[in-house]
Amino acid sequence: MGKSKIQKSRRSEPAGKNGAILRGLVQGLVAIIIVALGALGARQLIKMRKPPVRKDPNTLAPLVEVTSLAKRDMQMVVRGYGTVSPKVKVEIIPEVSGKVVSIHPELKAGGFIRAGEQILQIDPRDYQLAVQQANAAVAEAQVRLDTEKAEAQVAQKEWQELHPGKEPDSPLVLRLPQIRRAEAALESAKAQLAIAKLKLERTSLSLPFDALIISERVDLGQYVVVGQSLGVAYGIESVEIEVPLEDNELAWLDVFGSPVQFNGNKPPVKRTTAQVKADFAGSEHIWEGRVVRTTGQVDKTSRMVTIVVEVTKPFDSTGGRPPLLPGVFVEVLIKGRTVKDIIAVPRDAVREGNKFWEYCDGRLRVRTLKIVRADKEFAYVTSGLDDGARIIVSSLDAVVNDMEVRTEDDKVSGDKQDNSAPAESGAR
Repeated sequence: MGKSKIQKSRRSEPAGKNGAILRGLVQGLVAIIIVALGALGARQLIKMRKPPVRKDPNTLAPLVEVTSLAKRDMQMVVRGYGTVSPKVKVEIIPEVSGKVVSIHPELKAGGFIRAGEQILQIDPRDYQLAVQQANAAVAEAQVRLDTEKAEAQVAQKEWQELHPGKEPDSPLVLRLPQIRRAEAALESAKAQLAIAKLKLERTSLSLPFDALIISERVDLGQYVVVGQSLGVAYGIESVEIEVPLEDNELAWLDVFGSPVQFNGNKPPVKRTTAQVKADFAGSEHIWEGRVVRTTGQVDKTSRMVTIVVEVTKPFDSTGGRPPLLPGVFVEVLIKGRTVKDIIAVPRDAVREGNKFWEYCDGRLRVRTLKIVRADKEFAYVTSGLDDGARIIVSSLDAVVNDMEVRTEDDKVSGDKQDNSAPAESGAR
């Protein structure tokens, strides 16, 4: 029985192998059919497809900002900086000695004293007595002169009686030298009286101009001496600003011509005007000034020439404007000569010192022009640019001469054209 099972098992092995081979053949055949069908479908799709529509790439030119320029007559304005200083500054110094018996209540830092008002009074009694003494000396000298003249008349009369028709041999006979000596004594006494009166007047100190007190060093009852500084004051009628300028800026000002003369020469009526600007008391304020002179020399270190600008009535508070105090740092705009047919190019449009990018019919043209003057806002050109020229003021990373560019106007017109074009239809 065992042998029959073994034989049966051996007979079934070939049958199982044949079934596996048959299944493999069927699966391979199915795969081949699927691949053939896929290839056939792909081939059919390839035949049915339409060739792609060729479209050139649309490369946009760089977008730039352009401004138009125009020729015009322009007055050059030279900009400078300086510090305000008083035009008149004095020290209050007594010319006589004595004890201070009265002081003006405004004699203190920041105080205001009108012209002619008494600043302080030195005890005048000693000087009043000196005037009385000088008056007495004048009276005594006058008496001596009158006496000598009377004696001279008596001597002349006696001489005529003793020597009729003859002139004396010596002037001493008629007492002429004695008369001259008496006259000289009288003149000396009058001069002493004038000195005594002058010293009496000087016991009262005052200034011939409206003054603002900067500092004071005197108290009531203090004994002061001649030459002692009692304080500092400056006039409020005008202030001055010294403005150093480079020599090339002077070409646009009439500093050495008729409007302004060197120190020592009589200035003409017409002068160069200027505006003085200062950030003071929380806002910017402007004062009108004028160029009055130069300092007459070139600074050895900076090689600059300093001009002086005067501002009158700096303490005028019309319109709520604060006073222009000494010590304030200001900006000065000096109105210079007027240049005809000049073009002001924004400084943002200047490239590499003297190059400009001009916009011409959608193209960028690099131009080299001669700049006659430049400030912090504009570069000024007198030739090489036409009236109405369009200059590119925006920046570009890479620039090639005659490259294509576009402006905002070109962009807007292009967008309108795209919107108005009909849409392309789909696959047919």
